[in-house]
Parts: sequence; C-alpha cells; structure tokens
Amino acid sequence: MYYVKKVMEISAAHRLELDYESKCTSLHGHNWVITVFCRSNELNANGMVVDFTHIKRDVLGLLDHKILNDVLPFNPTAENIARWVVDSIPTCYRCEVRESEGNTAAYEIE
Repeated sequence: MYYVKKVMEISAAHRLELDYESKCTSLHGHNWVITVFCRSNELNANGMVVDFTHIKRDVLGLLDHKILNDVLPFNPTAENIARWVVDSIPTCYRCEVRESEGNTAAYEIE
C-alpha cells in the first residue's frame, strides 16, 4: 500500500448555522490547516497515488480566501469540510481540518 499526505493552510471565513446561540453564527475567519491522507494499492500511470498539485487545486484552489458558506453547499463546520475533502479526492481516506490551535476535526473512511 502506498500512502501520501498533503498539508495546506488556507485563510477563509465562515458562519455556522446552529440551533443554539453562539458567536460562531457571525461571520468570522480562521487560518485553517487541512491535512489530506491518500492511499492506493497501485500507483497511477505517472507513478503517483495522486498528484499533490491536484489536491492543492481541488481544495486550496476552491477554499482559500473565500467565505466558505458561498462556495460549499453545506454548513461549513470543520467536520463537514473534512468529509467533503474525503468525498472529493478519489484516493483520500482521511482528512483532518484544524480551524485553530486547539480545534481539529477529522473524517476517515473505515
């Protein structure tokens, strides 16, 4: 099994849709760190699990310096973003989304 990991930092804002009162329902920003984990039994025709440039394009290219509510079709919690990344990158099996030093969410295919 081959494994690769891509770490990206993006600056983006979001506001959460919550069923309780929270300051997070107001627009605010983070310097997010998104870590993408991919794996494959075989390498593609280029000798890669996935091209790091494609991960960067598909994640950083869409989200960096954006209001996440405007570009994602769901409530942009760290958990939902992690799931979206795994679903968006064909060889991705795990994603970690850190919105601040003490707050990280992850999604992993079992």
